[in-house]
Amino acid sequence: MSDAASTSAKTPLSQALAIVRVASGNFLEMYDFMVFGYFAADIGRAFFPGGDSFAGLMKSLMTFAAAFLMRPVGALVLGAYTDRHGRRAGLILTLALMAVGIATLTFMPPYAVIGLAAPVLVLLGRLLQGFSAGVELGSVSVYLAEIAPPGRKGFYVSWQSGSQQVAVVTAALIGVATEHFVSPAAMGSWGWRIPLLVGCLIVPLLFLLRCHLPETEAFQKSHVTSLGEVMREMMKAWPVVLVGTMLAVMTTVSFYTITAYTPTFGEHELHLSAMTALGVTLCVGVSNLFWLPVMGALSDRVGRRPLLIACTVGVLATAYPAMVWLTHAPSFGRLLAVELWLSFLYASYNGAMVVYLTEIVPQRLRATGFSLAYSLATAIFGGLTPAIATGLIHVTGDKAMPGAWLSLAAALGLIATLASGRLKRI
Repeated sequence: MSDAASTSAKTPLSQALAIVRVASGNFLEMYDFMVFGYFAADIGRAFFPGGDSFAGLMKSLMTFAAAFLMRPVGALVLGAYTDRHGRRAGLILTLALMAVGIATLTFMPPYAVIGLAAPVLVLLGRLLQGFSAGVELGSVSVYLAEIAPPGRKGFYVSWQSGSQQVAVVTAALIGVATEHFVSPAAMGSWGWRIPLLVGCLIVPLLFLLRCHLPETEAFQKSHVTSLGEVMREMMKAWPVVLVGTMLAVMTTVSFYTITAYTPTFGEHELHLSAMTALGVTLCVGVSNLFWLPVMGALSDRVGRRPLLIACTVGVLATAYPAMVWLTHAPSFGRLLAVELWLSFLYASYNGAMVVYLTEIVPQRLRATGFSLAYSLATAIFGGLTPAIATGLIHVTGDKAMPGAWLSLAAALGLIATLASGRLKRI
């Protein structure tokens, strides 16, 4: 019996270690994106000077979003590589590319030193980061689904998102510590690089963890053998990819609203302190980390679709009213209450959605199909969320507009959930 085949028979400790090994790179990916989101204003001043503060912030947020536009390309190219050469090979390759991306931003001299080359090279680094991230989440989710014991798939796959929440919490903690010990002037000059440097320092450990991953039994039994075969299979699976993209919209918009966008929203729209906004983000990460495995396990018992329907209806009914209540009298307590409620809805939905997507995508195309669906949702909706929310508030003058954006995402998720019942399982 192979190592992968015997995973379900191993001890709880060995199973936990397998989850940690595969999810470790997903942690780095999300850590990097969260740090960029938290310090978007400082990064904007360093690499995109000139104009008013809104223009600089929007340039920084659009650079953040640009990385997401590369995700569908990475999903197709790297997803096909993973479906042909193995889950382990794909996971190691994406980790290497992510390491280059985070190092680029960490060590890039500012605009004042190298001029126009600074924003151009930062943009190229973000594009490389997005390219690798296009398949990272999909590969991790597929690997966890394929090693999960019978009846535990929802719980196992939920730790893909769980690792992201650990990244959110870690980035927020380091951000809070940096804000506390570094002066505001130094933060704008070099302090924002400290959290990124921490990410660079853990890269060798992540490589060590991933290099010991066994291949999954499901891949060994059946996988595509050529790029042409991947493309032919993908042409047949386009209805699944479309529905999967709509399912993932709710997750990506919710996640980036309550994590990456919260510090910017708290400081620039609610006029709360940076420490307050980062503190709320830290609480959100802890809340997500608690609810994701709980609701993933619940989906193993009650099914995926009932949770998906309940959560999308919950967002449609409450997201915008909650934002109106928050913006009417901004405070730490109100921001925390709204974010924790949205955290519960996000984590409950995502705990069921990610594993559901691995189940409706054909097995031989799991890495490519899952990654393409999720990446399209992230590129079109999720990654643009901070910029879109900021723009909507600027145009309408309504600070509750992030709630309306969330409601649109929930409507797409509900439609996709209802439509998914007609998909043929392969």
